[in-house]
Amino acid sequence: MSFFTCFTHRFIKVPLRRPSFLSLALLTLTSSTSLASEALIISLHSIPDRIRKQNPELNAARYRIAEARGRLHQSGRKSNPELDIDFGHNADFRERSLTVGISQKFPLTNRLALEKSVSTTALEGAQAEVRDVERRLIAESKQILIKTLAIRRQKALLQQQAKVAEQLASFIGEAAKKGEGSSLDAGQAKLEAAQFINRIRQLDAEAASLAGTLKPLLGMPSTAPLVVSGSLPEIPLPKRSSDTTRRPDLQAARLAVREASESAALERSKCQEDIELSFSGGLERSEDAPEGYDTEAIFSFGVSIPLPFWNKNEGAIQEAEARAMRKSHEAKALDSSIRHEAATAYAEMREWAKLASEITTTLLPLAEQQAKLADQAYREGQGDLQASLRTREQLLELASSRLDALRDFHLAKTRYESALGR
Repeated sequence: MSFFTCFTHRFIKVPLRRPSFLSLALLTLTSSTSLASEALIISLHSIPDRIRKQNPELNAARYRIAEARGRLHQSGRKSNPELDIDFGHNADFRERSLTVGISQKFPLTNRLALEKSVSTTALEGAQAEVRDVERRLIAESKQILIKTLAIRRQKALLQQQAKVAEQLASFIGEAAKKGEGSSLDAGQAKLEAAQFINRIRQLDAEAASLAGTLKPLLGMPSTAPLVVSGSLPEIPLPKRSSDTTRRPDLQAARLAVREASESAALERSKCQEDIELSFSGGLERSEDAPEGYDTEAIFSFGVSIPLPFWNKNEGAIQEAEARAMRKSHEAKALDSSIRHEAATAYAEMREWAKLASEITTTLLPLAEQQAKLADQAYREGQGDLQASLRTREQLLELASSRLDALRDFHLAKTRYESALGR
């Protein structure tokens, strides 16, 4: 065996017994990439498409359309014809008869066309109901995601404050070691920094709870990782509108009014029952003494006309007309409720926008300036620690208030857009 062959043989065996650092790194990178590829990345823009494709409640609601389509396919059909066969004979079977007849019922009114019309309207109503389920699910998912994004920004804000607090605690601790500061102040600064860490952990728990609520809406398994991307946009106040025609549940309510009106017309058409036309033919063999037996052919035609003496369907007509009136009033009430909902959400948006603007342009810059001055004064020995901590707390409260206003603005905006069916 040559030297090259021996060297190659050993070079191949060594990695099999002891993996190199490069192999482990590549394996770790591949595993991380695989796990990242399995995570669902969701944002405010991608939520509607995900809800339409994966939400189980919406998938179940779509079967309402299939049910309504089946009723439409069945409606407006004539009743099946009836076949009558009659056979008779005497005791010795010398005389006998056989008659075969067929009968068919026909409506005297436009009942079948009205049945078709009612089913067509019901199908349109089912489609509107499914769109409303989609609207509600998208709005609910967006609100959860908005709260999650707000928590993430709140965490970033607290982490920044915690870092500053730790720097301050470190500075005070070093000063206390040199005899230039108070150990009590050092302990107070460390406690302040620890409180920030505690609040961050509380936000982590809230984010986990929101993720657990959002995953079923997105059709995700409970163990699947969820990655939230994007951030809360700034405050663009949309143009005010009172157009409610795009709201799916209002469309469904107005279709229900039309369906109820058509159902009332259908019930009125039932005051006259169907007529029945029949035709029969047969053979009869009978004894004609003294000439013997004779066979005769028999044909008949009949008409059965129901007389509306006792049942004119008055109760069903009265019920259908009352139902049509109820549906009409319900649609009007829903339209009024939607307008109030949209107006309330818009007014709320406007107030949150004003508050966020005031904090951003006036209060927050002033608080930042005061915090810097108080910190500088304490470091130079011209102020106390409590004043510095109090200004930082005020700064954090204002930043949190602005974040809350931004979050509540987008929550109100989501309700406003959902109220108008956007």
